[in-house]
Amino acid sequence: MTLRFVLDPDLTPELREQIVALWTDVSNAGGAVGFVPPVTTADVRSIADPTLAGIADGPDRLLIGYADDRLVAMTIFTDNRFHLKTHYRVLTRVMVHPDTQGHGYGLDVMREAERIGRQLGLEALQITVRDGLGLDRFYRRLGYREVGRLPGALRVAPGDDRDEIFMWLDLTRTNALSRS
Repeated sequence: MTLRFVLDPDLTPELREQIVALWTDVSNAGGAVGFVPPVTTADVRSIADPTLAGIADGPDRLLIGYADDRLVAMTIFTDNRFHLKTHYRVLTRVMVHPDTQGHGYGLDVMREAERIGRQLGLEALQITVRDGLGLDRFYRRLGYREVGRLPGALRVAPGDDRDEIFMWLDLTRTNALSRS
């Protein structure tokens, strides 16, 4: 099943709750989306509310993916809020519900993000990855390349510091992702 995508959906109270639930489930399954398990919906809401405000009232754009009528994937095109960086966006909160993984939805959401980035006239997409989970290999397969790394920048637990990896997709060139 292919996902049905919606860019810039109406952020109704119901959709906001679905996003918080998705974010909580992904976090508790070990997803690197800003938390370390265990988290509650209240924990997630403390970050989700200002994040969603940046979408509703600001320059950020939300892409959500549905399997049938169920929200199962999302990412945010985060504006850099700096006039010298208007030519690219940072993809944040890339997530797929844990019980739908293995269906290619991660690839689907990234393909759609690339398509939209090109449609918006962006020259590049950046993503930041927590090291130690193999996520950098996934994004490399999609045409992203590592462009920087902050050693030990993410403290996920006492004595467990992870590198923060910066990855970049040049949208001005054809790459493996857009050809597949």
